[in-house]
Amino acid sequence: MLDRNGVNMSIPTITLRGGIELPAVGFGTYQLRAKSGATEIKNAINNGYRLIDTAYNYENEGTVGQAIKIANVSRDQLIISSKLPGRYHEYQAALDAIEESLYRADLDYFDLYLIHWPNPMKDHYVEAWQALLEAKKRGLIRAAGVSNFLPEHLDRLEEETGELPEVNQVEIHPLFSQAKQRQYDRDHEIVTEAWSPLGGAGKKLSQPIRDLPLIKQLAHKYHKDGGQIMLRWEYQLGVIPLPRAKSSNHQQANLDLFDFQLTAAEMDAITDLDQPDARVSGQDPRTHLEL
Repeated sequence: MLDRNGVNMSIPTITLRGGIELPAVGFGTYQLRAKSGATEIKNAINNGYRLIDTAYNYENEGTVGQAIKIANVSRDQLIISSKLPGRYHEYQAALDAIEESLYRADLDYFDLYLIHWPNPMKDHYVEAWQALLEAKKRGLIRAAGVSNFLPEHLDRLEEETGELPEVNQVEIHPLFSQAKQRQYDRDHEIVTEAWSPLGGAGKKLSQPIRDLPLIKQLAHKYHKDGGQIMLRWEYQLGVIPLPRAKSSNHQQANLDLFDFQLTAAEMDAITDLDQPDARVSGQDPRTHLEL
């Protein structure tokens, strides 16, 4: 179905426990900044993206806010998500940071707000989670979630606060499918989002994942590109991928996922590309310190 601007609006949605509907594909904004970034994000919105993902530490919440102003879509049709940095995990600092994020973006509320990393060595993530729950009560955010949290971190949130996140955004791509994490999230009614959904070259590979023989074979079979095959795989896993693309053509291509379906055998074959410790950046949530 097309809207009045000719944009494809047939993107499926996934409903969070609290009732908010997230589009099955979102738009990542990492490194999209200033005037050019605002134009690229505006184009993404006009091309059909309705879930826009940013973070305090991306230093572009103002850019996202400007893109919203110049896009041809009203604010209430968008899901805007941001993230709390590690240096503001203490309770009052977290609340202040959320308000600062809203000032930067010139928004009245975020639809979704996440703790960016657990930073377990600092051990303030439960306090940060309590602040997000308070921010939700105050109407600063509509839904609270986390990013890069492992099962042990999530278990502790539930044990100490009685409430689990609605979203967990983690690294997922064909070399790092995170089967156990996805299963945990599914069992606890947590929606999994995927950052870096198209991956990198991989530690043991000399070419991008999209150029692997299996991905190229499936792209040829379905008359798609390698990126579309990977994003479709993630969608069929029940994950919301958040690809970033600067060009309008790539933005549109990353939404063109819903007119074909990978077979169960093809899904398994892609998942079997898993490699040990194939994180793109090598950032392990058990030890990574994000400030």
